[in-house]
Amino acid sequence: MTLATTAELVDTARAGGHGVGAFNVICLEHAEAVAAGAAAAGVAVILQVSHNAVRFHGAAGPLVAACREVAATVAVPIAVHLDHLDDPGLAGQAPALRVSSLMFDAAVRPYAENVALTRAVAERAHAAGLWVEAELGEVGGKDGAHAPGARTDPAQAADYVAATGVDGLAVAVGSSHAMVTRSARLDLGLIAALAAAVPVPLVLHGSSGVPLPALAAAVAAGITKVNVGTALNIAYTAAVRAALAADGKVVDPRRYLAGARTAMAAEVAGVVAALAGAAPVPGR
Repeated sequence: MTLATTAELVDTARAGGHGVGAFNVICLEHAEAVAAGAAAAGVAVILQVSHNAVRFHGAAGPLVAACREVAATVAVPIAVHLDHLDDPGLAGQAPALRVSSLMFDAAVRPYAENVALTRAVAERAHAAGLWVEAELGEVGGKDGAHAPGARTDPAQAADYVAATGVDGLAVAVGSSHAMVTRSARLDLGLIAALAAAVPVPLVLHGSSGVPLPALAAAVAAGITKVNVGTALNIAYTAAVRAALAADGKVVDPRRYLAGARTAMAAEVAGVVAALAGAAPVPGR
């Protein structure tokens, strides 16, 4: 299938009152698992390559190209996105990488600096036809840099979107990055207030720590794009551990990565099913 764009998938999800899952990819098997899970569920998804994944590999090009190739092999629409970029220079490489969108994260910087940097990145990205996401409110848990108790103020969010011109806004509403249990409690009232205050789609980061029914409730309250990373790694790593424990002599990685890929695909299918089944609140 021809690659979709993030703008297409987000706009379709928002218009239909459901969420679109955006899954972080670290290696080729991650991309294959996300695509397989999406295809099994018959639902469109977004493959994301984060700045941390780029640092791990030393360059963005190979993994992004792999995501594009994997996306072309399945029958559901898939977009490719750059996530949590904190370097304007890497953001500037996005058009050459042939992605359709990027998320620029200056949330840990003072508000005025966040606005200035994000506006400059957005202007360049828009000139290349890219969809741009940014963050306001410092969603907790990202390498200890973001404040766990932070919440995004609706009035400031409206000002921020107007000042930066971004197309999507990641907000702090009770989730936190890198959670290994589904125990986060979202502020659904705040989500609804933010959705009413800003004209662009809202993005939930740290969704791995949110129970699936709560993800559906968040979408009903006003979230559109739902980012998932850690939950995939939990499923993947647990399958690897089990395979190695069962056979202490195995050395061929295909023997234990196949099961890990299958486990991750099942996690993806569960998340997208929850997002697709979310019912919008009356009047949205």
